[in-house]
Amino acid sequence: MEGSFVIARNTAFTYKGKAVDAKAIGRELGVRYVIEGSVHRDGETVEVNAQLISTETGTHVWADRFEGEISKLGKLQFEVVARLAHSLHTELIRAESLRAMRERPDNPEAPDLTLHAGSILLSNNLNKSTCNDSISLSERALVLDPKNIVAMTALAIALVVRAQNSWSDLAADLARADELIKAASALQPDYTWAHWTKGVLFSLKHDWAAALAEAEMAIEDDRSNAKAYANAGFYKIYLGRSADSVTDVETALRLSPHDNEARIWQAFLCYGLANSGQWEKAIEQCQKALAATPEDWFDHKYVLGDLAAAYAWAGDDKEAKDALAKLSKLDVNYMGAYQSILDASDNPKFRAEVVRIVEGLRKAGLSEQ
Repeated sequence: MEGSFVIARNTAFTYKGKAVDAKAIGRELGVRYVIEGSVHRDGETVEVNAQLISTETGTHVWADRFEGEISKLGKLQFEVVARLAHSLHTELIRAESLRAMRERPDNPEAPDLTLHAGSILLSNNLNKSTCNDSISLSERALVLDPKNIVAMTALAIALVVRAQNSWSDLAADLARADELIKAASALQPDYTWAHWTKGVLFSLKHDWAAALAEAEMAIEDDRSNAKAYANAGFYKIYLGRSADSVTDVETALRLSPHDNEARIWQAFLCYGLANSGQWEKAIEQCQKALAATPEDWFDHKYVLGDLAAAYAWAGDDKEAKDALAKLSKLDVNYMGAYQSILDASDNPKFRAEVVRIVEGLRKAGLSEQ
């Protein structure tokens, strides 16, 4: 987390193998949290367990478990470190936000307000009301600290979310978000979330190459930024690189399997596999994506459409018709929706992939009217 104070490794190692109370460590080192972990080997499998403990209460804030093959130890080490970094960033924001509200409910400081705004954006309960709350908190933080890049970026992200969901004036919110990100980038050019947000803004203009460049810079700034990997994968689909997109999105899901955007990433995987013509894998993944998303979710019908096309191309006629029947209940003019997808990119490979999916829908029996 931005601005965190971390004890040096040599100091931390002095506690290795000792039964020391977390509260005592907190008092001795002046830290609020301790990471405790263990490594076990069972044949060719390595298991890593990690816990985040509050030194104020002695309770567990977060825990996770990782498994991998001993022959792929280097890959496992990277994934453990990256996933830990991502999870700690998220969990510390939530924990510190709650602590700030508890300790200073009537007199919050700029960092307190920023943490609270960020914790809302990371929650699974982001709606019009909570998004507006996040915007208000970031604005209050910027009144107290006009050069707070974390608050600038949190505000920009919330404005983009509000605009994407048609909860506000789209043009005004996106223009304001763009100005905020320019200001944040000028203050700190290598801030991962500024690049991530810039990428989203470019994607809304269908400038996929620029969006991908920003997502890749976000990854370069922070190798544990799961959201940047996911978006990079999504942007690659529109650049005719669907097969490549799958690896990026899978990395995002490994780094943050319980992310508040994980269900969206499941859909990204469905799109990447369907566009690249990997029909059997697409069927399996699109089913997972449907199970993770409610029917009234915007992308649910697109996942269902890709599933119907994948079944048709794989020769599973009955399953294709069943998926198509469900799709028709959600959108009787689904074929028209694919025209808007085609219009989103002029990349010839991408357009050919979309046309192939449309042909799959025709094979499944979808009417053009």
